[in-house]
Amino acid sequence: MSDRLQARLDAVYAIGGGPGANRIGYSPEEDEAHRLVAGWMAELGLEVDVDPDGNLVGRRAGEDPGLAEVWAGSHLDSVPEGGRFDGPLGVLAALEAVSRLGRCRRTLGVVVFRDEERGCRGSRAFVARGRLPGAFVEVHHEQGTRLTTRDAPLGIVTRITGYKRVERVIEGRPGHAGTTPMEGREDALVRAAEEILRVRDVALSIPGTVATVGRIEAEPGAANVIPGSVRFTIDARAPDADRLSRLLGELGIDPSEAQAPVAFAGASVEALRHAVASRGLPLVELDSGAGHDAGVLAHAGVDAAMLFVRAGGEGVSHSPDETCSDVDVALAVDVLTDALAALAEAPGATPR
Repeated sequence: MSDRLQARLDAVYAIGGGPGANRIGYSPEEDEAHRLVAGWMAELGLEVDVDPDGNLVGRRAGEDPGLAEVWAGSHLDSVPEGGRFDGPLGVLAALEAVSRLGRCRRTLGVVVFRDEERGCRGSRAFVARGRLPGAFVEVHHEQGTRLTTRDAPLGIVTRITGYKRVERVIEGRPGHAGTTPMEGREDALVRAAEEILRVRDVALSIPGTVATVGRIEAEPGAANVIPGSVRFTIDARAPDADRLSRLLGELGIDPSEAQAPVAFAGASVEALRHAVASRGLPLVELDSGAGHDAGVLAHAGVDAAMLFVRAGGEGVSHSPDETCSDVDVALAVDVLTDALAALAEAPGATPR
């Protein structure tokens, strides 16, 4: 990757202090990262705007401002002790790509959505306000090892899995840990453990689906008290509507307000395919098991696409151990630049 892109990744990563990235959505640290990137947008000559929900957009007006706009970007928030690339790579790759392109027929924009990690809050608010570009491309760290397995530096995302996240409460009866006989106990944590194992077994029975219990809270929470109540979360995901419906049904989860699976198809995906193929790279297409801002926009009707960049090491994400190679990042910026040039109808670009 370029020295400038590396320096910018380092600058964003340093905000909030370590270990890892610590820029929770709508925190002062995320605010600081947005201000930093807004300055880089201004240096590039982009018109900088912040919407009422805090989403940041830098735009270069096209020769025909009446045409639908073409945007790229991602997010700058992180999970606690997160990685260097998840989010910022997509934002800074977009800045690099736009810096290489002059004025295009269509307006070009770089967008930074707020609070992606806690449910894509910024992009959801964005589409709720009706601010929809004609096309959107997001570059993102793969968060897995499929590209490594296929010896491919980049992958085109064709679908994002559907999901729903709920909280479940199991009630029991508290009692003294030393004086309450084992027979007749109503231990809420034991009951919860049985239910958690059932969550696992249901997901195993439906190929391609996953279900995770990621947080458990026992009350009253004392070492010498039988738990009287337990709260835990269930995160259930499936790659298509049929399997999502079956998974939620067998887990007893209300399917209303579930995030439906979303497919990427259209000019943005074709532009990425052409850009990857024209550089002689293997054309690998993948589903995404994680939600992303691009999926929110696609669900709202935007012609959206995603480009995954091969994760280094063991594909670790949401961790300080998250890595991407300089060569793979450089290729991603090249491909993104080609795709945006075609979509925005840059002079000399191949129409798609």
